[in-house]
Order: sequence, then C-alpha cells, then structure tokens
Amino acid sequence: MAGLLDVILGYECNLACDYCTITPAMRPRALAAAEVIAAMRRGRALAYDRIAFTGGEPTIRRDLLGLVRAARQLGFADVKVQTNGLLLGVADNLARLQAAGVTRIHLSIHTHEAAAYEALVRREGTYAAMVAGLDRALESGLPVVVDVILKADTYRRLPAALRWLRARGARAVDLWYVSLTDGNRDNLASLPRITEVTPVLAEALAEARGAGMTVRSLHIPRCLLGDDRGHAFDPGADRVMVVTPEATFELRDSRLAGHAHVPACEGCEHRAICPGIRPDYLEVHGDAEIAAARGQAPTIAATRRLPIVDA
Repeated sequence: MAGLLDVILGYECNLACDYCTITPAMRPRALAAAEVIAAMRRGRALAYDRIAFTGGEPTIRRDLLGLVRAARQLGFADVKVQTNGLLLGVADNLARLQAAGVTRIHLSIHTHEAAAYEALVRREGTYAAMVAGLDRALESGLPVVVDVILKADTYRRLPAALRWLRARGARAVDLWYVSLTDGNRDNLASLPRITEVTPVLAEALAEARGAGMTVRSLHIPRCLLGDDRGHAFDPGADRVMVVTPEATFELRDSRLAGHAHVPACEGCEHRAICPGIRPDYLEVHGDAEIAAARGQAPTIAATRRLPIVDA
C-alpha cells in the first residue's frame, strides 16, 4: 500500500514569515540525521514509497544531500523537497539536489510582488533570491508545484500572482489558506472570511484553467467553492505519515487539516470526501457561511473575535 512519508527535518528557517505557525520555542528543535534514517527505514517497512523533506527550511540543512541519497538507496521512488527557494538559485545547489535524487520541488513564493513579499517574509533583499530559485527550479526539468498563501493581505493579488507565475513557466500551483495555530494563533486579522476570498478565487481559477494551469485549493470546503469545487484538494485523503521532531502521526490528524463538520454538513453530497473546516476558522467566523451554502441557519457562533480598532 503506497504512501507518502512527510519528514519535517526541523523548524529553523532563513525567513520569518508573518503568518508562520512555528514559535520561537520550536525553532531549535530538529531531527538528527540518524533519526531521519530510522524513520525512513520504518517508512519503507510500511510500504511508503514517496518521501518529502520539509521544515522549517530543509535546504539550510548541511546533511540534506546525504538524506536525499539515503532515501533513494532505501527505495523511495519519489523524493520531494519543500522549500522557500532562496538557496536554489545559488551556485549549483539545485543541480546537486537533482543529482542526489530529488525528483520534484514544491516552492513557496508566498506572494509575487517584491515589496509585499519582503514585508511578509520579514527579511529585506530576499525577493530576488526567491525569483532566482523559482526560475532555476522551473528550468531544471523537475516537476515544480508553487505554493501561494491566501490571507487577508494577499488574496486580492491572486489573479495577478497566477498570471505572473504562468509567464515565468509555472503550470502547477497549490493555494494554502492561512492557519491560526501555534505561532500565528493570535493573528486573527490574517484570517479572512472564505466568502470574501471566493469571488477573487473564482476569477483566478477561471484564468488558470484557460491558461492550462493546474491549481489546487487546500482548506476551503467544497460547498464554499461552488462550481470550482473540482479544485478542492485534501492531502490527507491519501496515505500520508508525518514525522516531526516531537511526534509521528497521520496527516489527516494534523491541526492544520480540517477536522470539524458542522450540522449543515449532514446530507451534503460531499460529506464522505470532505475533511470539513478547520477548528481555528470556526472559532473566528462560526459556521454561518457553510450553513448559508446549504440553505440553513447558522448553529455555531464565533468564540474568538477580531479586536475593535478605534477610528
């Protein structure tokens, strides 16, 4: 029974994104190389045939090339690196990863405009490095999926971001909805209502389809995507085991996955395949949007509210 072993090597990163869920206390935690190899051996014994190295930022690990080689030697047929791309455009870093056995890249651009990007990642002078890494990845011949974050100050730029990506040669994009967990727990203002986002999302998806791009939407229930529900993507629907410095668990049990089904979900045609809505979203916005989509009255009120700012 094939599956993906998703290995979070550690939480240290060369960026400090303003929506990151990693707390300062988490950053020093990391898996030792021996622990990673032991996890890979267990994964192969359980028939996992794909592996992803992520973080934090995995490319800052000096032993990443060795871990990639070990993964291929152990029989993982597909080796993914999830990265912010800053180091992929430097020297022959990407070529070395490819030679070691990396078979695909997932690269997060966060957002595509230079000033907005550097404000979000909170590190000046990084936009050019991200673009160089993205271009190098797209030129490599490796399959590349670009990650874009949907949050209050980025979602309106999504149509332009997808046009920018297509012009650079990107053809596959994953859209991540911001999460209020751990380090981003109290950043309530970063979490827009889904119904505020979906009109812009619909515009972007229509353009992407016309341009031959594959775009997947994570964390937005199918009922709120309407005619765009075919773009819904639930990574936890597959067999995915996550290995972290603290624990090992199935991806569907992650706090970043949808866990909650509200009363309006009952009888929905998508109920069997929909993971539901994330609890952090319900805490801030309640279930009114989902209930309205199903023609019902809301039953769950928000328990956390945005602060009122005096004019």
